[in-house]
Amino acid sequence: MRVLILGGTAEGYALAEALARDARFAPVYSLAGRTQSPRLPSVSTRVGGFGGAAGLAAWIGEQGIEAIVDATHPFAARMSANAAVAAARLQTPLLRVDRAEWVAEPADDWRVVETVGAAAAALGAEPRKVFLTIGRTDVAAFKAAPQHSYVIRAVDAPGSAEVPAGALVILERGPFDVAREIDLMRMRGIEVIVSKNSGGEAALPKIVAARQLGIPVVMIARPPKPVVPVCSDVASAVQWLQARVLSAHGREISERGV
Repeated sequence: MRVLILGGTAEGYALAEALARDARFAPVYSLAGRTQSPRLPSVSTRVGGFGGAAGLAAWIGEQGIEAIVDATHPFAARMSANAAVAAARLQTPLLRVDRAEWVAEPADDWRVVETVGAAAAALGAEPRKVFLTIGRTDVAAFKAAPQHSYVIRAVDAPGSAEVPAGALVILERGPFDVAREIDLMRMRGIEVIVSKNSGGEAALPKIVAARQLGIPVVMIARPPKPVVPVCSDVASAVQWLQARVLSAHGREISERGV
């Protein structure tokens, strides 16, 4: 079975590696190409955009893709929307892997907002030391709040024109641990954290560290996604694909009359 994995997450990578060990599948792992040195699985890989939903549908048809797994980042709303449109157009089975969101605990101090712009506004007028942990693509929104001092952590460096004046950029890839996060926040005098609710274990230590230090978090809620079948982990995605292989095999036997 030809399977397209729309990746860029730990779940997408793990799914590709799982399918690589199963001779029933021929997975293709796709990345948008936004990360300069991505971690690549041991399967056929495609890097770059498709040209919207129409381009994705055309590529799926040309490649004979029989199932799609959307394992993109929880905030990759446009790619998820394109996948849903393309899958519906071609009647290709589509599953989205959505890791569970983080949920505030009683000791957490969260201000939940809907957009990056709202997060910048939520920091308030009084100057504060802000830890931006939202990746590199959205940091320009915080130029609208120049009164704050920013520490920006990202895998790849944002463009110099996008970085708020005087910001410190730390290039680092997770997973992280709580003790190091606490040390970093103390050393930099962090007063508030801005985070996307991406969920997962790799970035959770910053939330735990904020809880232990009593630091408030401006939490950006996930964008809405298309209504498609959803699972929360790699094992469930593998089971979903295996069921389609068995179903297809059953159809073949029936058509041959064996």
